[in-house]
Amino acid sequence: MSGSSAGSPPDDSGDGDRERDRSAGGPQTPPAPEEPPGNAANANADDGVTIEDDGLLRWFLKTDHETVMVTRDILSSVAIVAVVGLLLFGVSGIWPPLVAVESGSMEPNMHRGDLIFVADEGRFAGDAATAGTGVVTLENGQGSGHEKFGNPGDVIIYQPNGDPAETPVIHRAHFWVDKGEHWVDTKASEEIVGDATCEEVATCPAEHAGFVTKGDNNDGYDQLRGAGSRTDVVKPEWVTGKAMFRIPWLGHVRLTFDKLLGGTAAPMSPSSTTQGSIPAPASAGPGATGFGPDGSLAGAAAIAGTGAAVAIGRHRN
Repeated sequence: MSGSSAGSPPDDSGDGDRERDRSAGGPQTPPAPEEPPGNAANANADDGVTIEDDGLLRWFLKTDHETVMVTRDILSSVAIVAVVGLLLFGVSGIWPPLVAVESGSMEPNMHRGDLIFVADEGRFAGDAATAGTGVVTLENGQGSGHEKFGNPGDVIIYQPNGDPAETPVIHRAHFWVDKGEHWVDTKASEEIVGDATCEEVATCPAEHAGFVTKGDNNDGYDQLRGAGSRTDVVKPEWVTGKAMFRIPWLGHVRLTFDKLLGGTAAPMSPSSTTQGSIPAPASAGPGATGFGPDGSLAGAAAIAGTGAAVAIGRHRN
């Protein structure tokens, strides 16, 4: 009987059996070598960005490497502070454009730790400003309706006795006096000076024209403390700016960095004595304490915060 061999289906040449034999006992193709775990982690960390392929700048901006990301965040924070500071400087016309209040002599209209935006005294001048200045006094503000921080008149920032080594003071300008004027007798409020006369006050009569100033929470004028008065009558050239508006609490950033860095965030100056019921805090020194940095963000916050602190002055009120 002709036909296929027994046990082999038609058209089966036995190739299937040989394939099975080779797969069972033949030589095996070795598997591809695995990537070391460290290389895979680096590839994922860098997200496929390398200096060789993408250049240093693009790698720095795109890489997910932890150290580079922290450095990038720090530089971004500093850049934001710088841009905001420059914008505020453009509006205010003075540097620093922000000041931190150190004491309570302007309460309840300003509090310790408030952040105050200040402008050049010649900008945003009211209609009742004293001739030759941009400052509206409390006396003139009462008639014109010009009011700042809860009371008539402007709050000015000045250097006591024109001394740049002194911590600037932020107080309200009450009235203007001319050279030689017996201002205690002519313009001072009896509620403030009481029975005092010009002869009893070292700054009266006025040796030069200028402003008589007072903290809203203080008992007396800055010029009214006999031979120990805080300052002489404030000349217009001693005025470094005037307060425009306040942001509560943010000034603590500046005051905290003064404490943490011992005043190295910006130059420290001697303190003034606050009159009234609330004493001025002592000057921050290297051993002073303050708010602690926040955990893992301490490095970035400290550097960015220092930049912010430099842009924020400290002012005794």
